[in-house]
Amino acid sequence: MNNTVKEILEWVLCIVIAVTLAILIRYFVGTPTEVRQTSMFPTLKEGQRLILNKLPKTFGSIPKRGDIITFERPSNSTATMVKASYNNDPTNIFSGFTYYVLEIGKESFIKRVIGLPGERVKIEDGKVYINDAPLNEPYLDETVKTYAKNEILTEFTVPDGYIFAMGDNRTGSTDCRDFGCIPIDRIEGIVWIRIWPFDVFGEIK
Repeated sequence: MNNTVKEILEWVLCIVIAVTLAILIRYFVGTPTEVRQTSMFPTLKEGQRLILNKLPKTFGSIPKRGDIITFERPSNSTATMVKASYNNDPTNIFSGFTYYVLEIGKESFIKRVIGLPGERVKIEDGKVYINDAPLNEPYLDETVKTYAKNEILTEFTVPDGYIFAMGDNRTGSTDCRDFGCIPIDRIEGIVWIRIWPFDVFGEIK
């Protein structure tokens, strides 16, 4: 093997290793994302760029109330039961890789965790109640009121293995009030830091 061929193979190997590491880090550790809607206003604004922490998903942790998460968009737009439905799973390894790892053709929502597994959620008189206690939501604008969109999701218990999430912009958010509670295994990551614009760089709460 001459030196030229050997050098080319070494470069190819380096590129393969770099791409593999990038994919592994993106899927298991963290990944960048962009805010494309106004559902989390004023906490997040359209066009801002974020870093998602994927370690909780990797290790099977349940997010805390108040965490801002991204999750795979459900198949249904209107709830017929407390649980959101997903019926568009890939049918083979290749389509699963492109969908879940490369995220080609995958749509995601960004919302805030409100109700945890086993908790009783009630939306009444413009407020959210967790186990009959009013939820303190300091991240909301003081003029914001929360109303249910579906009778099924006015008063309910969050099923085991699921969470209930809403956008901070309650009147402009399509969220669990529309399609139901989200399976924890459909959560992609927890929003960690905002990296753009630089004047608001930092951890998000």
